[in-house]
Amino acid sequence: MTEQEVSTRDSTPEQRYIICMKWGDKYGPEYVNRLYNMVSRHLTLDFQMVCLTDDSTGIDSAVRCYPIPEMDLPAGPERGWKKLTTFKPELYDLKGVALFLDIDIVIVDNIDAFFTYEAKHDDSVVIIRDWKKPWRMIGNSSVYRFKIGQNTYPDLLANFERNFDSIRQQVRHEQAYLSNYLREHHHLEYWDKTWCVSFKYQCIAPIPFNLVRAPKLPDGAKIVIFHGEINPPDAIKGGGGKWYRHVKSSPWLEKHWV
Repeated sequence: MTEQEVSTRDSTPEQRYIICMKWGDKYGPEYVNRLYNMVSRHLTLDFQMVCLTDDSTGIDSAVRCYPIPEMDLPAGPERGWKKLTTFKPELYDLKGVALFLDIDIVIVDNIDAFFTYEAKHDDSVVIIRDWKKPWRMIGNSSVYRFKIGQNTYPDLLANFERNFDSIRQQVRHEQAYLSNYLREHHHLEYWDKTWCVSFKYQCIAPIPFNLVRAPKLPDGAKIVIFHGEINPPDAIKGGGGKWYRHVKSSPWLEKHWV
């Protein structure tokens, strides 16, 4: 192989993937389709969108759909562990760099930086740092970037399956296990804190001001994350459960949630 051929091979850009996951009946295919639309508007780099799902009915044909990989776990309630299957050493024919996005997020600005951000280590997973208790160093897995199909994290999922009984006593959800494992065996890095904002903690005014002030988008935000009881349609129209958690409408979200 000539030096020119080596240089050409090494400079070939990695395939970029946007990966999401949909299972059950909580969210319909329109959530996946909206996410695809938002990414298409706000990502100028080439990408392939992939959805891991138990039902591909109604999902845009531009999105490649695959079954959610099985996990070797004892029977019991599902607590969102399925996201860990994105770290299978071989995930179908996917190979490159992947940005995982929850299907109930809202993208409000350009997201090229989530791919162009240079991690300090080749095996780093870059994730949101939890807003509520940042000192715990737990990542929020609504948005994370990782190497896919390159055997970069060979034992991450297998370790979880082998030690599931003890791990589920220690952590409540997959993002806690993921964060703990990566800090111990690989590297965990966090996005710029202004890029991914929590609608619950950073857009809604604190009680009792939430009763009179409409939610606002913080400066510098690229993605709004929804967790808890409120999802994007609820936020747009306003309302809520208990009176003191009432949320005034956020019409500014509507132009992005399409």
